[in-house]
Amino acid sequence: MDRKFFVLPVSLLSLLVAVPSMAADYEQSDIPNLNEIELPSTNAELLTQQPGENEVKKEPNSEGDLTPTNDPDISLETIGEKDLLPESTPTYVIEKEEIKKQGATSVADVLKKMPGFAINDVGHGADIHTGTYYRGASIEQSVFLINGRPINANISTYHGATDLNSIPVEAIERVELYSGTASSLYGSSAFGGVVNIITKAGYGKPKLTGSLEFGSLNLNNQQLTYGGSTNKVKYNFSFERFFIDNRYPVPVGAANRDSEGKLFNADTATSTYFGSVGMDLDAKNSLSLDVTTLSSRRGLIYFGFPLQKDRLDHDGLNVGLSWKTKLGEGEDSNLTTTLGYNRDYFSTYGPTGATFYRTGVLDTQQFKTRLDHEWKLTENHQLRWGLDLKNTDLIANVLSTNPVLIPKNEREDRSVLNTALFAVNTWVIDDDIQIDLGLRQSFDSQFGSYFNPSAGLRYTFSPKVAFRGSWAGAQRNPGLDQLYVFDTVHNWNPNPDLKPETGSTWTAGVDIKFSEKLLGQFTYFGNSLDNRLGIISAKWQNIGLVDTKGLETALQLKVSRNWSTFLNYTYTDAQIKTGTETGLQLGLIPYSWLQTGIGYQKDGWEGNLYATYNSGSRRSIFNNSSAGQKNTDFAPSFFNLDFGGRIPVNKNLGLTFYLENILGEQYERVNRIYSPGFTFRVGLSSSL
Repeated sequence: MDRKFFVLPVSLLSLLVAVPSMAADYEQSDIPNLNEIELPSTNAELLTQQPGENEVKKEPNSEGDLTPTNDPDISLETIGEKDLLPESTPTYVIEKEEIKKQGATSVADVLKKMPGFAINDVGHGADIHTGTYYRGASIEQSVFLINGRPINANISTYHGATDLNSIPVEAIERVELYSGTASSLYGSSAFGGVVNIITKAGYGKPKLTGSLEFGSLNLNNQQLTYGGSTNKVKYNFSFERFFIDNRYPVPVGAANRDSEGKLFNADTATSTYFGSVGMDLDAKNSLSLDVTTLSSRRGLIYFGFPLQKDRLDHDGLNVGLSWKTKLGEGEDSNLTTTLGYNRDYFSTYGPTGATFYRTGVLDTQQFKTRLDHEWKLTENHQLRWGLDLKNTDLIANVLSTNPVLIPKNEREDRSVLNTALFAVNTWVIDDDIQIDLGLRQSFDSQFGSYFNPSAGLRYTFSPKVAFRGSWAGAQRNPGLDQLYVFDTVHNWNPNPDLKPETGSTWTAGVDIKFSEKLLGQFTYFGNSLDNRLGIISAKWQNIGLVDTKGLETALQLKVSRNWSTFLNYTYTDAQIKTGTETGLQLGLIPYSWLQTGIGYQKDGWEGNLYATYNSGSRRSIFNNSSAGQKNTDFAPSFFNLDFGGRIPVNKNLGLTFYLENILGEQYERVNRIYSPGFTFRVGLSSSL
């Protein structure tokens, strides 16, 4: 099979579903006109179940009903409200119900089943070096938010990139994925897209939910949540602890294979805490506070060393305070003021051989302020504008006992201030046409002033067909570590003369309602990134241009009330245009990535079968001697099946199980890092 493109058999259409942004309601006979949706609102769900034919439907305002009512004890809210974003680009949403069905243990677990994502650093034996990519862009070339606040620190050395384990899965209400004009709202560095993690708030009577899980490779995972509301106060507190030792046999040539033939130094342990409190001050004003802490301890299995022994400690704190006020008489003018604080402490340490010791510490603190005004000027015109301010402080400590590297030992204390004005105008014209125009003017103490515009268009061609497209300018500035800090782990030198990565990103797509039960969303995407950052001769450099183009396919089929299916397929061609690797695919990014599944749920019983196809990705740093210095080796393609389910014990207790890689094949996940073959997890989940 040609690894550059995976052709989807037509017969699979009977098993397909994905997440079209216009098609959450199956009962609608048509794609809604723009005047029906009150300036943009999108939704999409994976394997979200409808009530079974024989299930008892709760009466409104019953204890289990989640619909907001006039009763202050039975109101449902989230700390981060659903974002009102232009519909000229697809918006994918995955809800908490699907997250539970997946058995996700991290945010990366959640994202890997969403369109466009290739996530290598999650799962058994995952290596933090192998990365998360969205539409060919790395994790630092996308924007990650918690309740609308950035959590990216824009650092990359010493393994200090954004940690997607920083929020307990039990605390997540949903995850939203945007692109296009969202870059004007949230940051010019969104070459890939914007991921917004929305957390839960309490509702109704106090409720305690939890789960306990054990599995292969000494896995254990505990999750606990307590939430509720009293009068005008809502609260939610969550905790999660996860451990796995990842000691399993790997083939000769695998990364970090020890003398016993097993994967070495790949254990992971994390503890995360989340808390939120929301309060309605009066009819027009509300306050919310959320706090997340993370403690992570793990070994590293960097594929570039014969036997990596380094360790990585990460401690994080994220705090956000938000004040929402209605400025007008109704819902036409809303102002949100947000204050945020984020601290990430990364410490990488370990021996170099049998004699020397090294350590590298990155201690980053960020203070953020955001004013965001949503103003509905007329029935067909909405303006969203505001101000972002972010100050980043980095303290770095470099230490090596190697006599050759002792001159590189240093302590760096650097800071950068970034301010941005943003605005997105949305017009609805003749009910069938929507136009979005956005801009973001940034002022950076390190790289001066720069302007990034965006534009989008949506045209409802017929009740069953809608076309859309978007374009946005982008710029990602080098991190303070890349500019000033020597990487004593990899012996990489900084470069204060680095230029920003610049370019643009675009989408073109169509939403189609093929029938009452089958809906489709197809998106052709691309981005062009110049002055991309990389390492040449052990030094950070601007090494050239990468052009990316690809296709996302999403189909949604309603089989029956109790059965549901999904499919996400992404083709990504991320081609290097300059340098010694001109013409090659970016390393670690597969051409084709497909996830599909089918699920059943009734009366507390659940069964969900997931399938994954990966076309294989180009190995990084491994040269092919027949191709000179070009790294042309590809990992083989693989196919994987997982099955999970729930068996009800009683009304409040259920037995859960997840059988992963049920075919038992030990495939190369990425870059000479191998799966362990078949594994299992078994647990109990309860609600009181």
